[in-house]
Amino acid sequence: MGQQSLQLFNQSRVRRAFDRAAKKYDQYAVLQNEVCNRLLEKLVCVKISPEYILDAGAGTGSAVPGLFQMYRKASLVALDLSENMLDMTSRHGRFLRSPHLVCADIEQLPFADNTFDLIFSNLTLQWCNDLNAALSEARRVLKPGGLYVFSTFGPDTLKELRYSWSKVDESNHVNRFIDMHDIGDALLHDGFAEPVMEAELITVTYNTVDEIMHDLKAIGANVTAESPQNSRVGRGLAGKSVIQTVRQAYEQFRQNNLLPASYEIIYGH
Repeated sequence: MGQQSLQLFNQSRVRRAFDRAAKKYDQYAVLQNEVCNRLLEKLVCVKISPEYILDAGAGTGSAVPGLFQMYRKASLVALDLSENMLDMTSRHGRFLRSPHLVCADIEQLPFADNTFDLIFSNLTLQWCNDLNAALSEARRVLKPGGLYVFSTFGPDTLKELRYSWSKVDESNHVNRFIDMHDIGDALLHDGFAEPVMEAELITVTYNTVDEIMHDLKAIGANVTAESPQNSRVGRGLAGKSVIQTVRQAYEQFRQNNLLPASYEIIYGH
């Protein structure tokens, strides 16, 4: 799992970014909600009747209505690093049934061993500093025979934006993501049985680079990890000439008068 050591997130910065983004998140998180729906669809053909469900990295709670509908008798815990995100999740509750809200880190789950029958995690693992810690914690709180389903981003995510920023300097302007096969290896290493992995590429199109970066900021996803070798290179360089360099570099990807933003989505269960 050597790739993980390349970058480290300041988790308090991640929390603040998502706290700020919470109220407008759903307005801009079109891709995130689409992936959430696709992950929910993958549960349809799995025959389970969970009593306790953990939504690990619940965000604004987009999975909660679907999980409640699928598993009508289950209790659901929605966990997130951001309190403001959990405030948004609470809106999915009804008088007789609402998610239990827990503010915590998926790398340090505040639950007893063997608590949950199902762990659902949509686009959260990419914010971990230690993938093995997050997977080990999921394994610990999952009951024997329980199911863990997740989605995360793969290495080709935002490859156009990463290339364009590379024309400015060598700093870490776009986060790097772990390869599907490395995640599969990590699942086996951490004691999960029969991991099934798949990937797909989703392309979102924009008119300008500025729109891409605006949307990333609007959902709190503009926090970059610090890579040890260049964490101080090029900080504070976001002047007009720098952005202009990024705009010009990105133009080579324009097709049908639109700019693509690629997202490699990795699913596992």
